[in-house]
Amino acid sequence: MEFNHKSVLLDEVIEYLQIRPEGIYVDGTLGGAGHSFEIVKRLDKTGRLIGLDQDGDAIDAAAKRLDAYKDRVAIIRSNYCHIKEVLSGIGIEKADGILLDLGVSSFQLDTPERGFTYREENAPLDMRMDNRQKRTAEDIVNEYSETELFHMIRDYGEDRFAKNIAKHIVTARNRKRIKTAGELTAIIRGAIPQKVQATGGHPAKRTFQAIRIELNQELAVLEDTLDDMIDLLNDKGRLCVITFHSLEDRIVKTHFKKNENPCTCPKDFPICVCGKKPKGKCITRKPVLPSEEEQADNSRAKSAKLRVFEKIGKED
Repeated sequence: MEFNHKSVLLDEVIEYLQIRPEGIYVDGTLGGAGHSFEIVKRLDKTGRLIGLDQDGDAIDAAAKRLDAYKDRVAIIRSNYCHIKEVLSGIGIEKADGILLDLGVSSFQLDTPERGFTYREENAPLDMRMDNRQKRTAEDIVNEYSETELFHMIRDYGEDRFAKNIAKHIVTARNRKRIKTAGELTAIIRGAIPQKVQATGGHPAKRTFQAIRIELNQELAVLEDTLDDMIDLLNDKGRLCVITFHSLEDRIVKTHFKKNENPCTCPKDFPICVCGKKPKGKCITRKPVLPSEEEQADNSRAKSAKLRVFEKIGKED
């Protein structure tokens, strides 16, 4: 299957990155290289693009897409949480721009054997963004305790029926191991009132999101890496992050705010004595949203939000 993914907020990302022909740019979630292709087109032969992705299919697709520019591109299979080590390993200390386009790609959702979708009954419960990883979604569904399932679905899926869903999962797996998306979806349907299902969207969406986030440690990776990415920027360099749900957006917003105003002194102190200095500023006071045209053209863009942080310059 061809790696197909419409790059969300593409024009906005290119505008905010303020790409310089000789600059160094990192795409931490390379995917099918939609954003990267537009970045590298704007570089001259002294510029550099480094693309990271943990998905082997994405790596193969991106290499083909960027082949014409391979003299200025480095593609590395790695989770973006290793960005410091990756850049150091290829002799790069700082970057002029870094991009994260979080969440699941259209290819991953539309390829049933990857197990991300709840719309294919016979799809396996996989959901690994890196298939070198041993643990799968099936392991979580069948091995987590009822309490662990409840907390996961409540916290990462934000589902008000999390307790009942967890209970139904445990009851069902005591009879037979749960192996497919269809089996899990049927269990979830049985745990949510019919009147809610009639108006609340697909009943399995939140639980599948929660399992995927837990399996791939998506929020923990984001939380642990944003500060490093800001530190890796050159003066006036920019970090662009596209999120797709409130949990991700909240983390990005919080970290950008903390790096813009790190002072921990009490508000009634006349001057700062903690010594913590701003690293830059958030240049998107409100998240940038896709246009109505983009949302109409790509339904998966509807929940996207872009936030941008700029590293402090020497003259600032």
